[in-house]
Amino acid sequence: MERRVVVTGMGTINPLGINVSETWENALKGVSSVGPITSFDASDSTIRFACEVKSFEPLRYMDARNVRRRDRFEQFAIAATFEALKQANFSVLEESAGRVAVVVSTAVGGIKSLFEGIRSLLDSGPSKISPFVVPKFIPNGASGMIALEIGAKGPCYSVASACASGADSIGQAWSMIRSGIIDACIAGGSEATINSVGINAFGRLRALSRRNDEYSRVPAPFDKDRDGLVMAEGSAVMVLEDLDHARKRGAEILAELVGYSATTDSYHITAPDESGAGGAAAITGALEAASLRPDEVDYINAHGTGTVLNDVAETRAIKAALGEHAYKVPVSSTKSMTGHMMGATGALEAIFCVQAIRDDLIPPTINLTTPDPECDLDYVPNEARRHEVRVALNNAFGLGGHNAVLALRAFQD
Repeated sequence: MERRVVVTGMGTINPLGINVSETWENALKGVSSVGPITSFDASDSTIRFACEVKSFEPLRYMDARNVRRRDRFEQFAIAATFEALKQANFSVLEESAGRVAVVVSTAVGGIKSLFEGIRSLLDSGPSKISPFVVPKFIPNGASGMIALEIGAKGPCYSVASACASGADSIGQAWSMIRSGIIDACIAGGSEATINSVGINAFGRLRALSRRNDEYSRVPAPFDKDRDGLVMAEGSAVMVLEDLDHARKRGAEILAELVGYSATTDSYHITAPDESGAGGAAAITGALEAASLRPDEVDYINAHGTGTVLNDVAETRAIKAALGEHAYKVPVSSTKSMTGHMMGATGALEAIFCVQAIRDDLIPPTINLTTPDPECDLDYVPNEARRHEVRVALNNAFGLGGHNAVLALRAFQD
């Protein structure tokens, strides 16, 4: 018999807040986190604005020695994990450590640390490269550091599926717990790409908004005048457990993760399939895994990047998967406020789904003033909405056609 998977803890560091409570409060207010880049001199960059994490003090979570040895994306992940574990009142016991997994992913990894290592090589020679460059930039660095911190000895790895990485990590945790491989998992994503390499590389892809003089209007998912995504950074982590395991601990259950599905477009190196077929298949797969009908969906947290191609393709995917119900279900893009946290975004948006279920409140899509005629669903423009949410879907559609969908439901015994 397949086991039930529940959420017992959540943590995040992101541009809207340095914990779940602050983040949710700002999301419901429709706060934008976009501003001029302060973490490096962007005066020569094509893009000079982003969604940066403010007020993050790594020394609150680790000592100075470990701060120096860990990339920013790893620091974010550890901080989010500590918050999630505290909420879950969860600690790893030696006798059951092998039944606890860590799957915290990233799309890019420690790109700044890698860049600094290359610069040391070119400027000063091989002997000047720090021995910590490798553990700081490898994609599994966050998972490994978390496992080391908490003593988890079960499966420990990172998923690399572009912007779907965080959602895929939660999905992988669901699969392992459901099948009985493990009892609990720390799952999510982390990213720190706001540096000269990250901003300019993604800028060259022409994926980023270029409104340097009117950044307060972007990102603008589903708006007719949208011109691209806004880069963001941060981390989001969940504690997922087998239901019986959580009950034995006396844990508070926040929501149930009931379905997951992943597909690939196999269409283009960067662009989504314009038909939305891959995304639709992932939505349908998640609903089937959860034994849910399309008309039972109460809310969708959209991938909603604010790029011309993604928003139309996602709209078509939702229509294809949900049929007429697509016009009845509220859909919102919280990236309009947080920006795009790349590999961490799917995990943060799963947290938003849990919060929507718990509070019966749907966060808005801000900056939506002139809807694109091809994006004709209910995108909850500019103001949060009270709405009963029993079932929520989290869409995460990554660069290169990676599609991951999570289905979450209000917990019922």
